[in-house]
Amino acid sequence: MTLMLIDAAGLYFRAFYAVPESVTSPDGRPVNAIRGFLDMSASLIDKRRPSRWVACLDLDWRPAFRVELIPTYKAHRVAPDGGEEVPDLLSPQVPLLLEVLTAFGLACAGAEGFEADDVLATLAYRDTDFVEVVTGDRDMLALADERVTVLYTGKGIARMEEMTPAAVRAKYGIPATNYADFAVLRGDPSDGLPGVPGVGEKTAAALVSRFGAVEDIVLAAQAGDDGFPAGAAAKVRAALDYLAKAPAAVRGRIDAPVDEVDDELPLEPRDPERLAHLTAELGIESSIERLTKAVAAARS
Repeated sequence: MTLMLIDAAGLYFRAFYAVPESVTSPDGRPVNAIRGFLDMSASLIDKRRPSRWVACLDLDWRPAFRVELIPTYKAHRVAPDGGEEVPDLLSPQVPLLLEVLTAFGLACAGAEGFEADDVLATLAYRDTDFVEVVTGDRDMLALADERVTVLYTGKGIARMEEMTPAAVRAKYGIPATNYADFAVLRGDPSDGLPGVPGVGEKTAAALVSRFGAVEDIVLAAQAGDDGFPAGAAAKVRAALDYLAKAPAAVRGRIDAPVDEVDDELPLEPRDPERLAHLTAELGIESSIERLTKAVAAARS
């Protein structure tokens, strides 16, 4: 059996920008994100044939514990009202999409005070089946192991990359389990993560490959310069305050309080009456048909 975990926000943002805003419901409301999300999900289920499926939600897109550790964390994405910057035409589609998924019988899961990354990590960690994590967030590459494959969607669903531990090592030169350490050192502007000044991707990869986790790199730097690229140990020592906090902010949590959900692909809609109403209201008949066929094929 295979459990497919979807980074829901990543997929509906991708759908919103991939499908024209001219795709609307019968009453004129944009449903491009809804249509795109359902069609992409149908494609994933049809191609990968999982037995179980969960849309993992951002119930807190910028958790306080991460901001306390790294004040710049996602700061560039904060809207004037303090929330996340979300396109005006996307915001009203999200609750409707979740209603459709629930009525269809596809599981959604989140945890108060935590990001989808933490939900993905927690569910992957506590499961025993094979797991496929669908995400465009490279930090999730740290989940890849003999049981977990990350389906990285940075180039789109059609060109997604199967990131196994071997694939991560081939691409970045590091063990997959140390991807977060690599990101801490190198930095990541998309998350407002500053990195260690003067340490770029090649040096970060060399340090992680040689020493392992950030904590071990710090210990080695404090002990001397042996095994470090020229000048790198001094750069690490100059960033001790940052390196003491950043790993806990970047690493996905595996202890998020995620409730148990019924994640089996449904034999039939959980709420057929509600699904029929939403389908007609939103004009998503073709998408629901594709999803229904994909789920039936996966279950067979």
